[in-house]
Amino acid sequence: MDTGTGYGRPRPSYRRELAEVGPGTPMGELLRRYWHPVGLSSDAGSVPKKVRALGEDLILFRDGSGRPGLLYARCAHRGTTLYYGRVEERGIRCCYHGWLWDVDGRCLEQPCEPGGGARRERFRQPWYPVEERYGLVFAYLGPPEKKPVLPRYDCLEELAPGEFIEADDSSIGSGGPQIVPCNWLQHWENVVDPFHVPILHGSFSGAQFVPEMAAMPEVRFETTSRGVKVTQLRRREDGRIHRRVTEVVMPTLRVVPNPRLAKFGKVESIGWVLPIDDTHFRIYVAGRVTERGELGRFRSKMAGKYWWELTEEEHRRYPGDYEAQTGQGPITYHSEEHFATSDKGIALLRRFLERQLAIVAAGGDPACVAFTEREALIRVEAGQTLLDAEAVA
Repeated sequence: MDTGTGYGRPRPSYRRELAEVGPGTPMGELLRRYWHPVGLSSDAGSVPKKVRALGEDLILFRDGSGRPGLLYARCAHRGTTLYYGRVEERGIRCCYHGWLWDVDGRCLEQPCEPGGGARRERFRQPWYPVEERYGLVFAYLGPPEKKPVLPRYDCLEELAPGEFIEADDSSIGSGGPQIVPCNWLQHWENVVDPFHVPILHGSFSGAQFVPEMAAMPEVRFETTSRGVKVTQLRRREDGRIHRRVTEVVMPTLRVVPNPRLAKFGKVESIGWVLPIDDTHFRIYVAGRVTERGELGRFRSKMAGKYWWELTEEEHRRYPGDYEAQTGQGPITYHSEEHFATSDKGIALLRRFLERQLAIVAAGGDPACVAFTEREALIRVEAGQTLLDAEAVA
């Protein structure tokens, strides 16, 4: 008799508390305790821009006095979208009946009402605080009484001579397009999965980075106060050891050194994985560079081509992170996973997230949340160095 067939297998499921990010969900409430990038600084301008973040539809703009604003997309008057609004000196004016909203959601004018709206102060358009840093616009979508200080990161603050910060919104690190059609956690967990590098990036699809990265590493996984750290050791032909440290840092940061080994030392860039909703994400990146466009050269190539240059047949023959992660489905079925020892980093990350969910549910403050400027500087350990073999013996 045949055994082990697929017949009668249990109905698959996923862990909603980890994957779903909408308002009122456990993960949605945890992520709303942090600042998230919602655009480049240049995206906040005189033309309204659609933003979707954590399952919410919003409009980003910059008023005539230079203040960025992020408002709920549906006008509080009759519900049409502010995407078709007109940005003016004091705010954004709805196209339908001309109500004017400032960046804090206050109604300034109601031109169809007597006297321009004698009771206009009674109306408020839902809005969110925004701040700019590293060429990005960050938004805080959480409870006002819990709003933390926008954090700084040592690897983006301590610049060498000739370095400056460049921002990118093309989802560098995703292995694919700007918007990726799968759950954000499928990508974030990939950062603490170093063993996929020599397989997916090193042999299965050919060398996508440098040949040295195709070597199977010796790996140590550790939980930190910020998230999870992965230390990898690779032995080189010259006898030295390549020590590479990657991290995931709350809330969704991917802190990954350049896999092409262009530089040694402190990690060059940080990527923020923005959950657009439960089944889409994108990545905003800020990094230290010495020339414009340098971040874009971090992108992987398969068969000598960028992702968007590949044919469908080439995507099948040379899969990368995008294919592997979207191939898990819009939200992977956690009930069908079978972990092995190489998956320790993912197990540690999920336990870390479970603890943060419990802290927030109990009314506490999760990891990496700070309420003073002094405490808001976050130091990361990610980077790569070359060591003598005796140093790690």
